[in-house]
Amino acid sequence: MILGAKYKMCRRLGSGVFEKCQTPKYLLSEAKKSKVGKGKRPKALSGFGTQLIEKQKVRFSYGISEKQLSNYVKVANNVKGMPVTDKLYEELENRLDNVVYRLGFANTRRFARQLVSHGHFTVNGKKTTIASQTVHIGDIVAVREGSRKSPIFTDFAAKVKNYAWPKWLKLTPEALQAEVVSKPKNEEAFLQFDTVLEFYSR
Repeated sequence: MILGAKYKMCRRLGSGVFEKCQTPKYLLSEAKKSKVGKGKRPKALSGFGTQLIEKQKVRFSYGISEKQLSNYVKVANNVKGMPVTDKLYEELENRLDNVVYRLGFANTRRFARQLVSHGHFTVNGKKTTIASQTVHIGDIVAVREGSRKSPIFTDFAAKVKNYAWPKWLKLTPEALQAEVVSKPKNEEAFLQFDTVLEFYSR
């Protein structure tokens, strides 16, 4: 998706959808547009419209298809003993491409997905090219031995010196690997998973 299209999508869904929309360049672009459109009142959304927006926010944030999101919702709904919203978040966060992104190996989920599909990572010592692969507590995600000399991973420890990765992941920067130590907890307010579930319960 080209940058202009991403900006348009972020104006509709919120700046948290794409990393490109969380930069000074995007903020400057929005400031200019707000001056031009000053005085215009945004159209109120219906209940369905709100649900659709929230569903699209999740889809574009994680870079997944409609079918994939629908399948994750089905999995979450079939799990007993925990809130459905928590399980849905867990399923999305435990995708390998998202883990690679959360660890700081890639600055976008899209790039993380590309790194995984090109075979740069292993899970428990086994090479994988499946971006949607689910990781579990105890799994070790690491840069493949043959990829460690790539410029992408050069001086990785220095690059993430001030990086704050999630508590459910234990990163060892010098070893270019991390362990999944617990379940992910949703501490962000941008994505409303309960509204997404309402959309699919219609």
